[in-house]
Amino acid sequence: MKQSEYLRYDAVALADLIRRGEITAAEVVGQAVQRARKVNESINAICQPQYDEALAVQRAGSGDLAGVPMLLKDLAQEQAGKPCTYGSQGLRNNIPARNSEFVKRCEAAGLVFLGRTATPEFGLKGITESRLWGPTRNPWNTDVTPGGSSGGSGAAVAAGIVPVAGANDGGGSIRIPAAYNGLFGLKPSRGRISAGPDTGEAWTGASTDHVVTRTVRDSAAMLDVLAGPAVGDPFRIPQPEKPWFSAMSEPPRKLRIGLFTSSPYDTPVAQECIDAVEEAARILENLGHEVEYARPEIDGMALARCYMALYFGEVSTLVRKARGELGARDQDFELDTRLLCELGESLPLPEYVQRRQQWNDFARALGAFFESYDMYLCPTTGQMPAGIGELDTPLYLRFGARVTMALKAGKLLHKTGQVEQMILDSLARTPFTQLANLTGTPAMSVPTHWTAAGMPVGVQFGAAHGGEDRLLQLAAQLEEAVPWFSHYERLDAAW
Repeated sequence: MKQSEYLRYDAVALADLIRRGEITAAEVVGQAVQRARKVNESINAICQPQYDEALAVQRAGSGDLAGVPMLLKDLAQEQAGKPCTYGSQGLRNNIPARNSEFVKRCEAAGLVFLGRTATPEFGLKGITESRLWGPTRNPWNTDVTPGGSSGGSGAAVAAGIVPVAGANDGGGSIRIPAAYNGLFGLKPSRGRISAGPDTGEAWTGASTDHVVTRTVRDSAAMLDVLAGPAVGDPFRIPQPEKPWFSAMSEPPRKLRIGLFTSSPYDTPVAQECIDAVEEAARILENLGHEVEYARPEIDGMALARCYMALYFGEVSTLVRKARGELGARDQDFELDTRLLCELGESLPLPEYVQRRQQWNDFARALGAFFESYDMYLCPTTGQMPAGIGELDTPLYLRFGARVTMALKAGKLLHKTGQVEQMILDSLARTPFTQLANLTGTPAMSVPTHWTAAGMPVGVQFGAAHGGEDRLLQLAAQLEEAVPWFSHYERLDAAW
């Protein structure tokens, strides 16, 4: 098998070729490792290679995707006996004793792990530039970010290293890298994919695992692999009547779709992102769907405050755990992380609980929207990818953060309203993705648009809880109407 042949196939096609004996798993994995060694030095997507173990695989197993190479994200998706750092020096000694449910199911499907992909510390940012692993770069333009927090996975799939890579999404971390790297990215419904066995609901239910892929059918096939409860999960949601891989081949019925392009936080939105949505709307209308301007009646700033309260609480909890169980020191964590930890430690517990309860308000409002519309359509991100290093914390803010932590002045920041500005600064580039996380609803980024400069721009669709089948059907219809795989051929040739 030649490299050019390997790059032509998605995961489903590779599995089929292996199953029919036209190629071997060893050949496929060999091409994946060759591609990784060729491009990873330039994009820094893989932070913990497992090439030798992958190359030792001589025969495919019996699963539906047996012999297909994939990458795991270095955040959750734990492998027994292998470090899972969460992009942090404070967790570099975190070596899980058992596999996560995600890894178990991938292994059962016969997927072959090539290693782990880079993430920002704790997965907290929409860029992937951790102090531990350094910056990950976008293969479409290595001067800009591939997004985050699944930026390593997004860059690796876009660059053709593997057809599918593990990702997770607590505030857009599947959809943002999908948008910036020209990939398909589906965030499933809350409860769809088990976070077990060591976690009940990741990020209090805001986060879920899945993958980023080049094709819609690979994402559907992986959802069939990963979905379903595990023993001890906090709740179960109904499984579909038929596999998602089968359901996605059926054309969607005529859909009523509400479109909006303005940021829920009243922050600026790039014209390229607006153009992508408006172009998608025209395509949808040509396909027979009904599209009109409409948006859920949600208090955007309340949503932002609730989301950042989740940030504060989760960061402070994880830092405490790293200190207590792994012996991590303050200097092992990045400055921004330590500041978020201070804000979490100083947030009054009743206020945190109040904000957590407010998630229900957003879910009810979104549910009311779905009484009239089947989906919403909006930009995936508010801005095009930032340059590498562009979002580094300025020196004066770093000084202020150090003073705040030295004085234990987090409560003062909460009272003076300075946290409000911090929230807007943090979410301004990616204001459209958090709604699906707090409501637990499925959403996807679809690569329907490329700029004149050749950069991909994703558009986002959201559906009611449990509506992955409808999203996948629409995505497959869009993939047929405006095929995007040819764009990867140009990128593959450039590398």
